Amino acid sequence: MAILVAQPSIIQAAGNKPKVIEEFIGRVNSKTTEASVARMNSPGGWIEPGQTPEFDEFNLVLRGTLRARTRAGTIDARAGQAIIAPRGEWIEYSTPEADGAGYVSICVPAFSPDAVHRDA
Repeated sequence: MAILVAQPSIIQAAGNKPKVIEEFIGRVNSKTTEASVARMNSPGGWIEPGQTPEFDEFNLVLRGTLRARTRAGTIDARAGQAIIAPRGEWIEYSTPEADGAGYVSICVPAFSPDAVHRDA
């Protein structure tokens, strides 16, 4: 049976500035472990610690620029573009432009603080 997700849960974000994470589907809001879907709103100049997650992450940028720094280089994705980050590879996300960024993040399996493995 289909389930309506009427509203998201607000999740505390990591990083140097306040970022709003609205989890619609995932371990917290819907008790879903197979995947998570969250809307992100990051301020300009936000950066989070690097991580080596145990999940694949798909980020669809809705506004602004999302930067992904990896061991292979740096990717800047703008509105209408996406970033695919495979599990097991180190990545660091940031929003370098003054207006920040809005994007949707999908993790498979669902995001978990225990599975993200952030840098110290």
